[in-house]
Amino acid sequence: MSRPSQVLVVEDNPGDVRLVQEALRPYEVQVGVAVDGIEALAYLHGEAPHADRKIPDLILLDLNMPRKDGRQVLSTIKQDAQLRRIPVVVMSTSESERDILDIYELHANAYIVKPIDFHQFARVVQCIEGFWLDTARLPMRSDETVSGKQDTR
Repeated sequence: MSRPSQVLVVEDNPGDVRLVQEALRPYEVQVGVAVDGIEALAYLHGEAPHADRKIPDLILLDLNMPRKDGRQVLSTIKQDAQLRRIPVVVMSTSESERDILDIYELHANAYIVKPIDFHQFARVVQCIEGFWLDTARLPMRSDETVSGKQDTR
C-alpha cells in the first residue's frame, strides 16, 4: 500500500490494546482505538470526537464488551453499505463453538482465540497484519480517489 494502513482496534481491555499497538509498532500502521461497541460505531460513522478519523482498512474486534458487544457491532457493520467491505477479525478469549458459529453467521472475516502469552499474541497480530494489510488485496477506502475523483463506493 502506498499510504499508511488504518486499523481500528475495538477492545475494552487496555492491556490487550497496548499489546496490539506494540505488535504493530514496527509496521506502517495507524491504529485507532474504541473501548466499546458504541464508541466503535461512532468512530466508523465519523461522529464526534472521531470526525477527523480515516475509515479503517481492517477492524480487530473484541467479542465481549460493555454497552454494545462485538456481535452487535459486527452485525451493524455488515449491514451498512459503507462499512461492510472492511474486513473484521474477531479476537476473543472465548473458544466456544457457539460463539465461533455466531460470528461467522454475522459475516466476520476471521475468528481468532487470543493467546495468553505476550509473544504468541504479538505473533498472531503480526500475522493478521501481514495477511490483511500486505498480502490480501483490499478495496479502496471511500476517502480515496479513483482517477482524481472521490470514490463514493
